[in-house]
Formats: sequence, C-alpha cells, structure tokens
Amino acid sequence: MNTNPLDIYGAWIAETPDNWPQDARDWAHREFVDTVAVMVPGAIEPVAEKLFGVVAPWGEGPCTVFGRPQKLAAPWAAMVNGTIAHALDFDDNFDPPKAHPTTVLLPAIMAIAEQQRLSGAACIDAYIVGLQILGRIGQGLNPTHRNRGWHATATVGVMGATAAVSRLLKLDAGACARALSIATSMSSGFMSQFGSEMKPVHAGLAAKGGIMAATMAQAGITAGRDTLDGRTGMNRLMVGPDYEHLRDTITHVEHGQNLRFELENVGEPLLITEHKFRVKRFPTCGAIHRAMDGVLELMAVHGFDAGDVTAVDLHMPRVHFNNVFYTDPQEPLEAKFSAEYAVGCVLARGDCTLADFTPERVMGDDVRSLFPLIHRHPVDKLEGEFPTEVHITLKDGRQLKSVHEWPKGSKAAPFSWAEYWAKFDACCDGVIDAETRAGLRETLESFPSLDDAGALMRHAGLAFAQQP
Repeated sequence: MNTNPLDIYGAWIAETPDNWPQDARDWAHREFVDTVAVMVPGAIEPVAEKLFGVVAPWGEGPCTVFGRPQKLAAPWAAMVNGTIAHALDFDDNFDPPKAHPTTVLLPAIMAIAEQQRLSGAACIDAYIVGLQILGRIGQGLNPTHRNRGWHATATVGVMGATAAVSRLLKLDAGACARALSIATSMSSGFMSQFGSEMKPVHAGLAAKGGIMAATMAQAGITAGRDTLDGRTGMNRLMVGPDYEHLRDTITHVEHGQNLRFELENVGEPLLITEHKFRVKRFPTCGAIHRAMDGVLELMAVHGFDAGDVTAVDLHMPRVHFNNVFYTDPQEPLEAKFSAEYAVGCVLARGDCTLADFTPERVMGDDVRSLFPLIHRHPVDKLEGEFPTEVHITLKDGRQLKSVHEWPKGSKAAPFSWAEYWAKFDACCDGVIDAETRAGLRETLESFPSLDDAGALMRHAGLAFAQQP
C-alpha cells in the first residue's frame, strides 16, 4: 500500500467527485460572505496600500485587487487580496489546522476563477477541497507546530491554497502531488510577526504560493517525494526533533490534531461540516474571544460597569496567552494581540469594534486605566481540556465567574445568516456607500449560482468610495 501522503492527497484532490452535501456548500458560501465583508475595511488599511505599491509594477494581468482599478497577474492579486482579508484579524478561524483558512483560500481561488472565467460552483468545490487538505495537513503537524510558534495560516495555508488551485486547474493526481511538494518550499511564517503588518502579509504569501505551486506543477516542474513525511519532511522539521516521540505518546487529541497524516479516510469526515468555523465577533485575536464573551455575559447578567470592578482574573490555557502577548500595546496592531486591551475594551466600552483600533482609541485612558486590574493565570492545558474562566471581583465584595468552552460564532454557537449580514453591514459602514453595498451584497448572495465568479471581484474592485 502506498503510504506517501503526497500521492494520497494528490489523488484525492484530483479524483474526489463534486457531490458535496448542501450543508458543506452552504458553509463555504457563508465564509465567502464573511471574508468579503472583512476585506471591505481591510482594503483601506495602510498595509494594503503599501503592498499594492510594491507588487503593482511586477505585472499587470486579468485579476482584480479589492478597492483598486488596476488589475494584476494572478499571484500578485492573490497576494494583495490575502493580505487585505487578514489585515484586521477579523476573518474566520478553522480548528483542525488552527489557521485562518478563507483569507488564504478565497484570494487564490478567485484569482484563478477570474483569470479562467470559472463559475461560482467551481469556486465552492475548490474551497471545500482546499479546506479539507489544509485541515488534514494541519492535523498532522498540530498541536505542537502552532504551539511552538509557527503561524499555521502561512505554513499550512499555502498547502490548502495549492490544493484548491490544483482542483480549479483540473490537474491529474500526479501533478496535484507535485504541487503539494512544491508548496512545502513556500511554507513559512512565525508567530513573532504577530502585531505587525507582516502578520497579514503571511496570508497573502500563502495565497500567492498556492497559485505558484499549482501552476509550476502544471508546467511539469519536478519536486521531492518526501517533503511531507520523511527524514527531512515537513512533519519532522516543522514540529521538531522530538516529532516521533510526541506522535507516539500523545494522549489528548483535539480537533483531530494527532500528529499523523490521515491517509485511509482523507475525506471522511468532511471537515467543513464536522468542525465548521470560528467566525469572529470581535476584530481581535480569537484566543481572547472566550474571555471577552465571559466579561460581556457577566456585565449583562449582573448589571455592573468598569467603575465597579476591582479585579479581573483570567484563567486561560497558556497557548491562548501566547497569542495575546502584548501586555501594554502601543498601537492598533499590537492591541489586537493584547488580552489586557481586549478585555479592558469590552469592560470599559461594552463592546469591541473596528472603531476601537485607532491610535487614539488604543491609547484611551478609559481602557488603559483598567490594565492593572486584569491579571493573567496561564493553565498548562489545551483549550479543549480547560475552558476560559473569567473571575471578576466588584467593589461591593461580590465575586462573579463565567466559564466558556466556545466563543460566539463557533461550532457550538454559530452565527445565523442574519448575523453574517449584520457583520457585512458593519464592515461596509464608512467605506462604501449604500448603493454599492447593496450591489455587492446581491452578488454575494447569488455567488454559488454565478456563471462567471469573477463578477464578484470586478464588482469589488471598483466599489470603494473615499472613507469619510
């Protein structure tokens, strides 16, 4: 029996039929809506302008960049659009790889779809395929890969993007396997970039890499046979020299992350319906969302405000604190990865929205004065072993506690369609006018039935008015 994951995943990408359950197609559609929503304000972020200025001279082409009239060649359009989608850290999370999937998959898929005049249905199919491979490879590297500081959106995201583009290009099994091998040479990204503009650029690099890997394979470029599983394969190099010991002694498995590549049942279960997504309620790192939900819940039930509080004690898995490591953020990007700012923001202001991430708001004394009251208590357990506990002590002596295993927007408490569209509207406010918003929404609503999926990107490319 062939046990090379390159061959097995390559064959699955090429040969699995497009007969997905409607639930899977619906979830893919939802994530297209969510990601386009966050791309609207993402397109006017400084990093988008800077990166577009870098790549625009590299090559014009048929592919739209959000908010820009000039079109680019597919890899460069995907690179900028992926960065735009991740610029605000408001895009979805996916548990099997512990990565942001759609910020990578959608830009890669849409660049090829626009270039090739492919349908919305073909994009949905490619998304489901790419997500499955992204998840399977992520499960084979995690939890250790991400816990040791790799940014899985970049490292594993490029593998999913490669699978999705290979599917769109209808590569055969051998070419799909080569594409995945080529993609391992484009897999990189460290969590030490969190809080900087390079963090969202990671998503753009992964989307670009997926297009390049698949088209290189299409051209017949050869690649190594042991790049996923081998003495110097992705698993051993990007987990660590103790990979085999960790794999063989793992006792607690979350989200299918067992440090083994699933080879016998690549498509079962279908990860998009088994795990669904963590759609973000707040534009911050998702590791702090359980705590933010807990604070808001306690405030609603017990009727107190920030002035009544003497202490907030956060008991969270250490791996969550590792993601939100800025204790004294000095700028908006750092604040997105600060437990103190996130919790202080909802406590002081009753919410945490895009408007809270300006330089002035981040330095606001209403939030920063609460930092000394917020205490970290790391727990050396994974998130499935230990739910986030928020303990609040009030000036009147009351001690309150909330316990959250899942944040709002996750599998346990998914957004309704109405909540997806409410987020879309909130993201569009102040960026595009009402008429343009309505047209973009209409295109999004009908996306799975579009004969030319590129209509969505062309609509978005010219949709932007100046921000007031």
